[in-house]
Amino acid sequence: MTRKTRRLWLVIACVACLGAAAALMLKAFSSDIVFFVTPSQVVSKPPPADRTVRLGGMVVAGSVKREKNGETPIARFEVTDGQAAVTVRYEGILPDLFREGQSVVAVGTMRPDGFSASEVLAKHDETYMPKEVAEALKKSGKWDPRFGPPPSAESWNTMTVQDAKKNAPAAPSTAP
Repeated sequence: MTRKTRRLWLVIACVACLGAAAALMLKAFSSDIVFFVTPSQVVSKPPPADRTVRLGGMVVAGSVKREKNGETPIARFEVTDGQAAVTVRYEGILPDLFREGQSVVAVGTMRPDGFSASEVLAKHDETYMPKEVAEALKKSGKWDPRFGPPPSAESWNTMTVQDAKKNAPAAPSTAP
């Protein structure tokens, strides 16, 4: 074997090792990635049952049901993006800021009976909305932030951005 041939085999072995290391790293990272989905995306194409996702939207007013399983509190509620709603089941204590008609992000998996959340995140003040939830509402045409806060969940079935513009208070005039 000539020196040139040995060097070629060494380069090929190094490239193969680098490729194998990159493939192993990508496989390890892919199991830890958590995608954000909206209720309409979940209804149209449910994620696999073993895949952890973040479900974001607004809590439907009047949908929160609380019960107990022994000492463990269980909450069931619906999350909507204005186009579809998904039932969420959460075992544990909900955040203090959790309320109907406000934005929420639930981390969990899809089950045959709905979404099973392992964690529920609620907004921390009256102006906060998760970026993904805001983008989903804008994309669905249910909210334009230039015209004030998001509409209440009860009005989503009939409201469009044009309706919100009509109902928005008039902007103050800046003409001299």
